[in-house]
Amino acid sequence: MKQIAIIDDDVYIGDMLDELLRREGYGVLRAYSGTEALLLLSGQRPDLVLLDLMLPGLGGEEVLPHLAGIPTIVLSARADVGDKVRLLLGGAADYLTKPFDTRELLARIAVQLRGGPAAPQLLRYKGLSMNTAARTVAAEGGVIRLPRTEYAILKLLMQNPRQVVTKSQLLDHISADTPDCVEGSLKVHVSNLRKKLRDAGAGDCIESVWGIGFKLAE
Repeated sequence: MKQIAIIDDDVYIGDMLDELLRREGYGVLRAYSGTEALLLLSGQRPDLVLLDLMLPGLGGEEVLPHLAGIPTIVLSARADVGDKVRLLLGGAADYLTKPFDTRELLARIAVQLRGGPAAPQLLRYKGLSMNTAARTVAAEGGVIRLPRTEYAILKLLMQNPRQVVTKSQLLDHISADTPDCVEGSLKVHVSNLRKKLRDAGAGDCIESVWGIGFKLAE
């Protein structure tokens, strides 16, 4: 039985979620504050966490780093896009704004639990952060909006930060998501990506290795 931890000080919402999850066949753990959540996690490891942000004492954002490796869905009344992006880049697997439809929540839970143990979702390189679950990229200058080809190129480079990635490797890895990218257009996509990274304050992150491919700058 999959165990889901509800970390929320709102008793009404917590009880509603408790009943909903047990009805769906999940085991449920409860914590009503950030401090209580850390105590709970010291003795048990749930398969997934539903995390409220506005907790007494230790807030949800302070609890989040302690949940590394556990799929965490943030449930919050905060609807600001900046809050969502910051938390997704900070390690949350998903973000659902209150009030929410319970059918949507159950679907998102099922998606997070489908693959078993969570794969690493946060990639970092110098001032860059990428959340592969949310498909978001940010630098010190804020969120960087990338089309799918440029995102796929950057993702592969960030997954191999100390290696030269050849042009053929790039094309092979990104062809499923970006069939429009061919060797003739790869240079243009990389050039556009470099400009967006510079404009966002990330500097010159990508180096060309003549005749071979590309790598992240040391």
